[in-house]
Amino acid sequence: MNALNLSAFRNEPVMNFSLVENQQAMRKAIATIRKELDKEYFLVIGGNAKKGVEVKSSENPAIPAEIIGRIHFASEDDTKEAVAVAAKSFEKWARTPVAERANCLLRAAEIMRTRRLELSAWEILECGKNWEEADADICEAIDFLEYYARETIQLAEKKLLGDVPGETNEYFYEPRGVAAIVSPWNFPVAILTGMSSAALVTGNTVIIKPSSQSSVTAAKLTEIYMKAGMPPGVVNYLPGKGSVIGEIVVKHPKVALIVFTGSVEVGLRINKLAAEVKEEQNFVKQVITEMGGKNAIIVDSTADLDEAVKGIVISAFGYQGQKCSACSRVVVLEDIYDALLNRLIEATRSIIIGKPDEPETFLGPLIDRNAMAKTREYIEIGKKEGRVALEMDIPPELRQGYYVAPVIFADVSPDSRIAQEEIFAPVLAVIKVSHFAEALRAANSTRFALTGGVYSRTPGNIELAKREFKVGNLYINRKITGAVVGRQPFGGFRLSGMGSKAGGEDYLRQFLVPRTITENTMRHGFAPIDTAD
Repeated sequence: MNALNLSAFRNEPVMNFSLVENQQAMRKAIATIRKELDKEYFLVIGGNAKKGVEVKSSENPAIPAEIIGRIHFASEDDTKEAVAVAAKSFEKWARTPVAERANCLLRAAEIMRTRRLELSAWEILECGKNWEEADADICEAIDFLEYYARETIQLAEKKLLGDVPGETNEYFYEPRGVAAIVSPWNFPVAILTGMSSAALVTGNTVIIKPSSQSSVTAAKLTEIYMKAGMPPGVVNYLPGKGSVIGEIVVKHPKVALIVFTGSVEVGLRINKLAAEVKEEQNFVKQVITEMGGKNAIIVDSTADLDEAVKGIVISAFGYQGQKCSACSRVVVLEDIYDALLNRLIEATRSIIIGKPDEPETFLGPLIDRNAMAKTREYIEIGKKEGRVALEMDIPPELRQGYYVAPVIFADVSPDSRIAQEEIFAPVLAVIKVSHFAEALRAANSTRFALTGGVYSRTPGNIELAKREFKVGNLYINRKITGAVVGRQPFGGFRLSGMGSKAGGEDYLRQFLVPRTITENTMRHGFAPIDTAD
């Protein structure tokens, strides 16, 4: 076992793609990956590859005819087998020294560094991320591995509480059991790594149930865990239909913990199903969810409009608006409304729409045909609820893919559907208000509370926003996407999620059960023979 390297945590720096050598390296990685397309990916249960009940194709959303891989989907029996294997493996993994578990994460981080461009290339082709978005996702995944390894070492130290003569009080943590990790496609390595590594390093075993749109990328992470030394059965890879295997995993009496990132509807159903305690179950399941947002940026009269426009464009249209943290509403004070809107329109026109595997592309495709159809429906709704300020076109050569160009709606009512419902696409609603207090009311008017932003140079408005803007992550005079592990722990409340923030010091405690042992040390002698086993 290698010694733990517990130097101070530092975030992994992103790659500078303005450098020719980095561009050449990424082009080479994408070309290499293209030679690996259309292969089969099997279930992994107990360290063994296994064929599934059916095989589904994962396609490139920019070029749907290009098959990224063929995924074996799990059956009901496969799911039950995976849970049984994970439950059996838990006993030994829970007793594995925390330093050894942390070392597995650190080795995984090192492997990920060596495969950084390769992993980015898989995301670019399977999930439609551009170069910078894909690279940032891998950096965040590395950060999760490094950060949680260090945090767990600290949590593992037993704490002595109180100062009472003749009595000791020990406070410590133990793992919960089998964790079901239900991951999304929009951050296919980072979010999956964050959720699964937190479970693993704290001594739980995991079942990885990836989104069907990113199952190839998830298979690569599973492979990295295996190479990092995770014992067989500790990590199990179980792609499949949520309607077939998702509910089985959630309701299974041996699954102690469900960690989910995705839609409100699915998250709430998971919470409802998990609340039912089976007859053979002697615990209440822990549920951790991140369920999205309808995030607003407020721009007041004193804002630097150049900075505001730049931040809005990145926040609203980065990765096609397919981020739970994305800006989908801009709330603007009326005296600068026209100026801000005009600048925003012109800045958005400059966005380069293209294939994600080209370095100049900013905006690529939506994840699949259903997302494209849903977005077009919302655009039609928006045309009835607001004024079309900008509706861009998709270049003809890209129309085979699942593209929707940016749309900006002006003069939108705060209570309209496009201002209240999560769209998850490059659709932006601009709302006019008369004063800052009204802007805060509009920003707070949805059922979500994930991210938000304020552009202002007025100290009073900034302080008011800090108190009254009810979101989990508030950003002032900067973009509202791109939370960094250890610096901006990420997560919201209301219907944006349940649980503590990912990438923060509270997150790991959710994967553990706290215990206290109190001992009276004022003994009246000792037993003459030690009868302990």
